[in-house]
This record gives sequence, structure tokens and C-alpha cells, in this order.
Amino acid sequence: MSEATKTTVHVLRHGEVFNPNKILYGRLPGFHLSELGVQMAKAAAESLAARDIKYVVASTLERAQETAAPIAAEFKLDVAADVRLIESANYFEGKRVSVGDGALTNPRHWWVLRDPITPSWGEPYLVIAQRMFAAVQAARVIAEGHEAVCVSHQLPIWTLRRYVEKKRLWHDPRRRQCGLASLTSIRFEGSTVVGVDYSEPAAHLVALSATAKTAKGA
Repeated sequence: MSEATKTTVHVLRHGEVFNPNKILYGRLPGFHLSELGVQMAKAAAESLAARDIKYVVASTLERAQETAAPIAAEFKLDVAADVRLIESANYFEGKRVSVGDGALTNPRHWWVLRDPITPSWGEPYLVIAQRMFAAVQAARVIAEGHEAVCVSHQLPIWTLRRYVEKKRLWHDPRRRQCGLASLTSIRFEGSTVVGVDYSEPAAHLVALSATAKTAKGA
């Protein structure tokens, strides 16, 4: 019996976003990487330079496409787009949600927070997990026997990781292991997940990031 083909799909969170008004930008257009975010994207590309990358795909949002660009350039590839990698839908999109001065302090929004398990304020975790896993499997098929990069967003990536590790999907957002420009690398044998690795190639830049020190970016 022949050995199953080994493929790795690296799921990369985008770099820091320029967001001076500190809103939850979610799926809103027009949010681009900050200067520091561009450096983070380059650091991620440098960390992958020795890998066998054959396919690069990103969420349709600008910050994800911009994070993918230096990786695609490194390997002389185009950046494909997959809407399944997009940020999760969220009721609070476009609002400030920082502790003490955001929408969460307004009683008219509290009903939306009634169910943290589905959750009631946004796209169901299971829907996120299934679309993300479908996108990753599609990338695996294209890069079979090699490696691919999928650029996405914090909540979708963390939900995907919990899904493939067979953990409950609802969680404490403060405990997500998914830093800016971090890599969640899913190893496959055939179509079966056999392991997940995590790395932070831009950690030295994240330490300088206001986004990481205050509200978590998307």
C-alpha cells in the first residue's frame, strides 16, 4: 500500500492594520496594513523562503491580500482569492468595542450578547470552521505534495484550529493563540490532518504594535 501524500497548508493571519479610530472593522473595505503591518508581512515571507510553497491564496479583504503579496513575490506566484477565508460576520462591525468606551457599554446592545456559544452576535462558529476547512482543503489539493499559504483573520483561523483539533468551538477570545502575522501550519497525509504547528515569525514586530497591546486586531 502506497504512503499517503504529505502536504502542509500554512494559515497566516494578516499583519497590523491602520485603524486610528479603533473600530471593529470586520469585513468593511478600505482597511489596509499599517507600515508596521507591511514589515510583518515581509517577516512572514522571509520565514517561509526556504519552504516548498506552490500556492498562495488570501481572503478578499485588502489587509489579507497585502499580507500575501510578499510571499507570492518570493515564490513568483500570483495571489489567488477565496471568499471562504474572509473575516467572520459580526453585529458590532463598524463600532468601537474597546473596554470602557465602546458599544459594549450601551444597554441596547446587550441582548445581542445573550448567547456566547453560537454566538448570537455573529457568524456561527461551526459555519466559520466548515468554510475555513473547505478553503484549506482546496489549497491542499492544489499544492498536493508541496505546501500552500492561506491568508486569513484571527477568529476564523483560531476557530479552524479548534475544529481540526476536535475541541469545542466557543472559547475565551483572550486565550487565542493567533498573533499578528502568525502561522498556523496544518500538516496533512492525504486528506487527513496529522498535526498542527504554530509560529510567530513577526513576534519582534508585534511587540511594537499598538494593536497587540490594546484591542485584538481582526
